[in-house]
Amino acid sequence: MMNFIKNFRKDEDGAVTVDWVVLTAAIVGLAVVAFNTIGDNTTALTDQIAGDIASVTDEAPADTPD
Repeated sequence: MMNFIKNFRKDEDGAVTVDWVVLTAAIVGLAVVAFNTIGDNTTALTDQIAGDIASVTDEAPADTPD
């Protein structure tokens, strides 16, 4: 029984797998945060540009014949 416990403590195969799982989860989490931030900022910028275009077209003088 003692040999089993000693061998179990020395075995590091599972520890490497856990490291990779944690690292992959962190990368995926950062990618989700970045994607959401970029998406929100793109939407805000698009809305601002649409508003600017609408205000320019509203202020443009009507065509007058010469």
